[in-house]
Amino acid sequence: KVGCSALWGSLAAISAANAGDLSVTGGAHVTYMSNSTANTGNPFGMASAVTFAGSGELDNGWTYGLTIDETDTVAFSAARINLTMGGLGTIEFDQGNSGNGIAAYDNVLPTAWEEAHGAGLSGGVKTVLGVGASDNIQYTLPTVLGTTIAVTYAREVGSSDTADKSTGHTSDNVEDGVDLTIKMNPSLGTEILSGLNIYAGASTIDVTDTANQLEDKYEGVGAVVYALGPVEVGAMWSGSYDGTASGYHSYKNHGFGIAFNVNDDFSVSYGEYQTRKAGYDTDETQGGPEDRVVEVTSWQAAYTMGGASFRVADVKADNVLFDKNQDQSATIVSLGLAF
Repeated sequence: KVGCSALWGSLAAISAANAGDLSVTGGAHVTYMSNSTANTGNPFGMASAVTFAGSGELDNGWTYGLTIDETDTVAFSAARINLTMGGLGTIEFDQGNSGNGIAAYDNVLPTAWEEAHGAGLSGGVKTVLGVGASDNIQYTLPTVLGTTIAVTYAREVGSSDTADKSTGHTSDNVEDGVDLTIKMNPSLGTEILSGLNIYAGASTIDVTDTANQLEDKYEGVGAVVYALGPVEVGAMWSGSYDGTASGYHSYKNHGFGIAFNVNDDFSVSYGEYQTRKAGYDTDETQGGPEDRVVEVTSWQAAYTMGGASFRVADVKADNVLFDKNQDQSATIVSLGLAF
């Protein structure tokens, strides 16, 4: 009996020593939005989020991690499991909606708070997504000479949040998808180039619905961001081709952003984002030039005080949802609390 007790005690000690860690973080967000060109109604809004993060280490030095995101009313948002294998790179299993693939680079422009179209008035602009919203597997090579390359694969694009010991399926005739992304920091050992980052990515998705789709889907994105002292500037371009048989089948996007850190707590920024319809089928009604372009511009400021952040954004959207008669503007005030 004494020997068994000692054995169980030692096993428990080993188990505890090798166990990983689990932490919980969260935040609360309150906003006030005034839309001068529409009926605002109740201007107050609120959101909350909780993130569970687990981590551990294997005997060979490899590390693993789990992240689960939950939004309001404890609703599941996304989950990721990653295995970091030292010099062999990292494998991540993703439940979707967490920004793998080219979705991670859809807009990397500098900003004090949100993307120009993300503060509350999107205008209906288009962004690239690739396989990022689907269950996917991403392999990231080790960073070499400031360059990081990742390949993301989705077995069936559109299928997400699949439970263990089960399969996922969609009925939209969209099949496999692959994204390839690259991020470069070509500093070449110089201080002046240390703040330069170059992003690029491409996506292809197989489509089997030959009755309504002409070809497979393709997307691409590229961006250049440069930071020097308190100033950061950036420009990005992206495009998508959905291969549909009629109407517009392509969109071209362009964005610009500049941010200035006044000090460690206060920053201001200006950003703009434009989407243009392209690839027109002449059998459809084309509309005027304004009906083919949506543009959103935004001035923003943010101030941080400990775990609290105060943000304000002034947003203007022209030709909302590609309608020349729909110009809108709004002011959004935000209070964010981190836990």
